[in-house]
Amino acid sequence: MRRLTEPSSMQVSSASPLCDRRAALGRLAGGFGAVGLASLLHETAAGGSSSAVGMHHAARARRVIFLFMNGGPSQIDTFDPKPELAKWAGQRLPILDQNTNKLLGKPRPLGNAFPSPWKFAKYGESGMDVSELFPHVARRVDDLCLLRTVACDSFFHAQGALEMLTGSGLFLRPSMGSWMLYGLGAENRNLPGFVVLGKVKGNFDPTKVFGSAFLPAEFQSTYLPELQEPIPNLKPSLPIDQQRAELDALRAFNERHLRARTETSALNARIESFELAFRMQTVASEAFDLSQESVATQSLYGADEDPTADYGRKCLLARRLVERGVRCVVVNHTDWDQHSKLVEGHTKNARETDRPIAGLLTDLKQRGLLDDTLVIWGGEFGRTPNTEGADGRDHNTAAFCMWLAGGGVKAGHIHGVTDEFGAYGVEGRVHVHDLHATILHLMGIDHQRLTYRYGGRDYRLTDVHGNVVQGVLA
Repeated sequence: MRRLTEPSSMQVSSASPLCDRRAALGRLAGGFGAVGLASLLHETAAGGSSSAVGMHHAARARRVIFLFMNGGPSQIDTFDPKPELAKWAGQRLPILDQNTNKLLGKPRPLGNAFPSPWKFAKYGESGMDVSELFPHVARRVDDLCLLRTVACDSFFHAQGALEMLTGSGLFLRPSMGSWMLYGLGAENRNLPGFVVLGKVKGNFDPTKVFGSAFLPAEFQSTYLPELQEPIPNLKPSLPIDQQRAELDALRAFNERHLRARTETSALNARIESFELAFRMQTVASEAFDLSQESVATQSLYGADEDPTADYGRKCLLARRLVERGVRCVVVNHTDWDQHSKLVEGHTKNARETDRPIAGLLTDLKQRGLLDDTLVIWGGEFGRTPNTEGADGRDHNTAAFCMWLAGGGVKAGHIHGVTDEFGAYGVEGRVHVHDLHATILHLMGIDHQRLTYRYGGRDYRLTDVHGNVVQGVLA
């Protein structure tokens, strides 16, 4: 499939009727300023349709929640136990350095074997191993499809986050959520189709990681780093009936301007974006109002007490958004980058996220949403079985854990095998391109057919790579 909706720049005349139009634009924009109008217009390329216009086959998932653990959780301290490391504690491991620095062309020096400080146990009917860091998630393992052999090409955080979220660690590319909107359109014409909750940490620009790049701007994310006022300036500054009258007048100005132009897509987008912002004043306010949830539900997510309150509210909001038709929600958590003080850092991070994540899985399942909602957990890469410094771990791009739940994947299933130290994948390797191909497949999209022509060539999320991981499909 190829959907070509090329954006174009607007050329505005200085004729006097357009001065009135500009004045109206300025006045209205003051009320909606920080809403990010273009980013909210996700229905444009779908023609305002709520149907899945880009499906190539029957979808198993309609929506995605990506629990992005920014910084890189350690696989051998969470979901991939390696007791063999205890035998080598304090010694140099008999393996090649799995973290060759491709920029320098030589291995990074690593310390000796570092056995996990946490105990593991088997849980559920599947008998999946989970460390004591995640006692709540451990009770949901029969819903998880655990990937133990994910691999990527990008060693540094900025590039790693770009690769995980956009498919390329080197070049500016559309985010995965943007590709989903481009291919499938939005389900709810009154809400953004792609929402990012929470800040990211590191030397990378979230507008690139969660942006639409060369896709039309309406497919970029709505980035909400804070939940106190998720979408600033959304409350109306004028009475609704007066706003409606001014919008009608503005539309009349715009439509007259439109009739004099040959290229109309950008102006059409602007016209509709004001309408969307108007509709959002009621719909979005309701969607973001967590006080509507029962005390029991808020407690399930840990949204009512520290240290889980912040991530718990984000996860609860993610459920409310996908329930209302938002196509893709990314829920960020930082910082899992423990080059030192591994025990302190991973313990803190797990305490903040374990209960909210388990609550999200439980709530989605109770509401019948998990069957067609794909939940993804993981960071940009994993960590080494060796020490860095006295008590940390370096980055590992050769093998790390991620898990999927719901949305058509095998439940209680483990895919892939790593070596005895957790450094390399020895069976069932899943590159990030394969992961993206599989996610799109579950959404009803053939990753090789979802393309966009830019700069004289056809681009796709997986570039020229990627295979659907058939072994994880239910």
